[in-house]
Amino acid sequence: MNIEELKYCKSHEWLAIDGNTVRLGITDYAQNELGDIVYVELPEVGDTLAPNTPFGVVESVKAVSDLICPVGGTVVEINANLLDDPELANRDCYGEGWMLVVEISNPTDTEDLMSYATYQEYLEGGAE
Repeated sequence: MNIEELKYCKSHEWLAIDGNTVRLGITDYAQNELGDIVYVELPEVGDTLAPNTPFGVVESVKAVSDLICPVGGTVVEINANLLDDPELANRDCYGEGWMLVVEISNPTDTEDLMSYATYQEYLEGGAE
């Protein structure tokens, strides 16, 4: 996956947009900040998500953090492999460590997402 073609949000999730669906995961920055991930909680397929609300939890040896979905829609797929092997998010956050696929209910939800270059500037500026 070409990370420069992805979209990003300030809560450090990436989105691969494909028509009216998005595949979502955490960024390399997020997984580095978290450290070794030991637990991932994801929604159920069919759950409805509101924009900019938590969809799950990731727990590491350092912290517990909410996972935020910047778009609203219906969960159409989850990465069940993460439930058994949460460290996939550390080993391959942009590949096999993806978290879920959402069918977007409002395409304008993606308009405020950052490009790769803008996200890099955000990180350099002292992202939280």
